[in-house]
Amino acid sequence: MNNTKGIIFDLDGVIVDTAKFHYLAWRKMANDLGFDITLEQNEQLKGVSRVHSLQQILGWGNKTVTEEEFERLMASKNEDYLARIAHMDDSDLLPGVKKVLDYLTKNDISFALGSASRNARPILKGLKIETRFKGIVDGNDVTKAKPNPEVFLIAAEKLGIASEDCIVFEDSVAGVEAANRAGMISIGIGDKNILKDADYNFADFTEINIEFVQKIVRK
Repeated sequence: MNNTKGIIFDLDGVIVDTAKFHYLAWRKMANDLGFDITLEQNEQLKGVSRVHSLQQILGWGNKTVTEEEFERLMASKNEDYLARIAHMDDSDLLPGVKKVLDYLTKNDISFALGSASRNARPILKGLKIETRFKGIVDGNDVTKAKPNPEVFLIAAEKLGIASEDCIVFEDSVAGVEAANRAGMISIGIGDKNILKDADYNFADFTEINIEFVQKIVRK
């Protein structure tokens, strides 16, 4: 199939659900500091960098720490998180995702990752899909967090495709805004009332049929 469209996927909440592991690791850290965080608060951390997440959490707990302690807390949380995701495999792909990835791969439609996660590569490797991506852009590659479009603009460069010809799958408000600011087609995965600014909305990938994928890559 000849086409000039490129696909960019967010990671957490789109390809795989690691939000629960982030929550457990952040909550343990907060508990160690003497306070708790809720699932509702954790929702506000979706698509947010580790630095900004920790700043937010410390604010919720009304805690002030030294720069050295801040770095230690980030490292400790990450070690906890990595231990929790170490046993992930391709069975942890969210339902319906493999069908879309298989179609894109079979039809030579290039796709990239655009994620705030600094652990994107080991996660993709564990899921056994790392080599399918033409480009991987994660939290190690960017200086500006979503809703800044930097992560998606770099991903488009890696694909060698103009930003206006890219399609982004996102589950966060910040991610949808970043895609829109980049001039890309945005597809919200999750609650359409929350992701109302997306060009298209689906609760999850089980609602996405191949006919829809064919349509958007041919536009």
